Amino acid sequence: MAEARDELPTWASESHQNFEEFAKELNAPAQALAGDPFALVPYLQAYLSELPLSQFEQDDWVTLHTDLASFLAEFMIRNHAASWVVREAPNSPRGFRYVLAVDQPVAGAGVVDPFEVVATEIRALPIEVTRMIANAELTAGVTRRYDQ
Repeated sequence: MAEARDELPTWASESHQNFEEFAKELNAPAQALAGDPFALVPYLQAYLSELPLSQFEQDDWVTLHTDLASFLAEFMIRNHAASWVVREAPNSPRGFRYVLAVDQPVAGAGVVDPFEVVATEIRALPIEVTRMIANAELTAGVTRRYDQ
């Protein structure tokens, strides 16, 4: 775990870089890239609707998963002051996972794994960006369910 904590700044930087590269691929205006990542939602949704998901191979799915997770991470960081942390995960091949933590959740644990949220979304095609964001917010506890 100590090594994972040492690598955390690199992980966070690479996630941010991936987000920036992915956002540029969406052909969104420059001002959308600099502000709230939510401004990218229409561009991202249009991009996803045009992908030939039925023709995807394993590498395509890995890339899409990484791109969506970096978008979701950037959204949580900018809108909810989330930060990357290391969490033990005995069932994970490395024994840990990088997850996002929020300081003052209104409900829940205050932690969300953007890769898990994206994996859940990918299993429920079609991919809906706003649903993915809402699930991340609920998991992190930055918002409450309507029945709470």
